[in-house]
Parts: sequence; C-alpha cells; structure tokens
Amino acid sequence: MTTHEFFVDMTCEGCSGAVTRVLKKLDVKFDIDLPNKKVFIESDKDTDVLLETLKKTGKTVTYIGLK
Repeated sequence: MTTHEFFVDMTCEGCSGAVTRVLKKLDVKFDIDLPNKKVFIESDKDTDVLLETLKKTGKTVTYIGLK
C-alpha cells in the first residue's frame, strides 16, 4: 500500500467530517490532520481518483505527494 499526502483546506470538524464521508465510500485507510489541513490516504488507487474524491467535499485540495 502507498500513502498519499494531500492538502485539504479544512477549517473545522464539519470539514473533516465531509472528508471522512467521501473517503469511507472508497474503502481506503486514511488519517486526517485537521490543524495542519492534511489528509493521508493509504491506498493503491490512482492519485487522480483520490484527488477527485476529495474535491467532492467542495474544499480546495492539493496533492502533496507520497509520504
């Protein structure tokens, strides 16, 4: 499994809740770092799939790279 790091412009628990909801549908292992606005996703799925899924939250999302 590969761990991908993303910047997601989250400001509150509601934002991280939205991220949790969309990622649970993908069935991937993930960790949210709300203070640093980062999401770490452990998955072999294509980066574009992960990025598009995170964008469904309506937040600004940037792929940082592999961790």
